[in-house]
Amino acid sequence: MSTSTAAVRNALPLTAEEIAAWLAANPDFFQHQSELLASLRLPHASGSAVSLIERQIEVLREKIHASESRLTELVSIARANEQLATTIHQFTRRLMRAPTRRVVLKEMEAAFRESFDVSQTVLLLFGHVGANADDLRFVREVSASDPNLAGFETLLSSGRPRCGQIRDTQRDFIFGADSNGIGSVALVPLMNGAPLGLLILGSHNRERFHPGMSTDFLAHLGELIADALARD
Repeated sequence: MSTSTAAVRNALPLTAEEIAAWLAANPDFFQHQSELLASLRLPHASGSAVSLIERQIEVLREKIHASESRLTELVSIARANEQLATTIHQFTRRLMRAPTRRVVLKEMEAAFRESFDVSQTVLLLFGHVGANADDLRFVREVSASDPNLAGFETLLSSGRPRCGQIRDTQRDFIFGADSNGIGSVALVPLMNGAPLGLLILGSHNRERFHPGMSTDFLAHLGELIADALARD
């Protein structure tokens, strides 16, 4: 760069990015410029001007408030997970104490009614239900080749739970006359090598089960039920 070019460049006003970079590299600058610091004024949302120090305090307060909100959210999630873990632990004990498949199904029905935050529970079992389960309204025997299961093929082949919305025809097939009141569902495949059945948890709340939620607890639930249903 020639001397004249450098002079022209040095005469040009600094950009905001250059000033910010220089101040970041020299954080002690205002320690030696107290009068300048005191004279600086920044616009406020109210329309009045505040000093730089006041604005820094305000920014710090905003950051602290955001951090506190995030911490509150994390604590709430941790408590919900702890409660859910306790519920699944109690559910596991109920299934372990059930001596027969019939009792397993009865304990499942009672547990979902009493301990889980769901509006409707349906258990589709592929093949013969057995266990004298005709009086258990939440249990339905369905042939594995039933055409109504065609929309669940990917779900069943993956063996992984899924949450969110389902098509109207699927909802009608699962919940029948109660389908209009279902806003969201959790679909839990029951696997024992091949698909054994499908557990569906329905909620009136459209946001209760959504695609972004973790399905780890649902997967554990499916494994517990599949193992328990292996009894006679």
